[in-house]
Amino acid sequence: MVNVQEFGRRLISNIEQVIVGKPSAVQLAVVGLLSRGHLLIEDVPGVGKTMLARSLSRSLGCAFGRIQFTPDMLPSDITGVSVFNQATREFEFQPGPIMSQIVLVDEINRATPKTQSALLEAMEERQVTVDGKTHLLPDPFMVLATQNPIEYEGTYSLPEAQLDRFLMRIDLGYPELRDEIEVLDRQQYRHPILDLEPVVSSEDLLAAQTKIRDVFISPAVKEYIVKLVQKTRQHSDVYLGASPRGSLTLYRTAQARAAMADRDYALPDDVKFLAPYVLSHRLIISPSARLRNVEASEVVRAILDEQPMPEPEREREPGRGRGLVRASA
Repeated sequence: MVNVQEFGRRLISNIEQVIVGKPSAVQLAVVGLLSRGHLLIEDVPGVGKTMLARSLSRSLGCAFGRIQFTPDMLPSDITGVSVFNQATREFEFQPGPIMSQIVLVDEINRATPKTQSALLEAMEERQVTVDGKTHLLPDPFMVLATQNPIEYEGTYSLPEAQLDRFLMRIDLGYPELRDEIEVLDRQQYRHPILDLEPVVSSEDLLAAQTKIRDVFISPAVKEYIVKLVQKTRQHSDVYLGASPRGSLTLYRTAQARAAMADRDYALPDDVKFLAPYVLSHRLIISPSARLRNVEASEVVRAILDEQPMPEPEREREPGRGRGLVRASA
């Protein structure tokens, strides 16, 4: 049976041959992968968003698809089209780039809303429907979308329904001085991604995705998750808070992070670490708060500061598996 901690360690170590000095972003990408979710990577150009997606795909040995979104792109450019074959006198489905296992959607906010919506069915139901026929996507399947938060000319903001399909929104940020020097050294002769080899298989990934669901989450931690999400709906600076999908996402990602730490139980610390990445993009800030330049991430962090974390009543008992940490609210 697959060891999730060893799986995550090997995957992260391999990706960090390309992505230098960003351990938190790499860890979050692997958490998203284990949770069977999709990632929105929002950052300025040139910090490694595309390289993160390519490194993840190469490390898994999965089929990789890249879609460069542009304003003139059509939904069929993503999902594929049915083409009439004169020899057989039948229509044949020609799959689009979405029919890959790891899909990079570059600059997702540059396509029109109609084209963006072509991703909704694929991301949620893992299938595409073309000319009334449903085509299942491969398993594993993950979308990593990028967007530039600075340049808005010629872009279309993602609708709330689209944002809610993303498990997490992460960023990479500029590297530190020593890390940027190391980037120069590593790329002196050739890009390290060219030498990146698979370190785990698709079968290992599917087994790890199943294994994390055995991670125990106590009733108090579940209550902590739901209270955090409910407070986003009640906050005075929020027009629309996180949906129940936000609660489920926090639950699932906490299981993945716990398993990567070789624990068969999740802690409130797992939830607190993940909440800003899971919830921020699901909030719509009220107009009055926007005038005060209030950011959704600030609201989430304020809620985390206000909501007390459950206290563990006793330490882990050896060999007790799921009876380990019981917490009271």
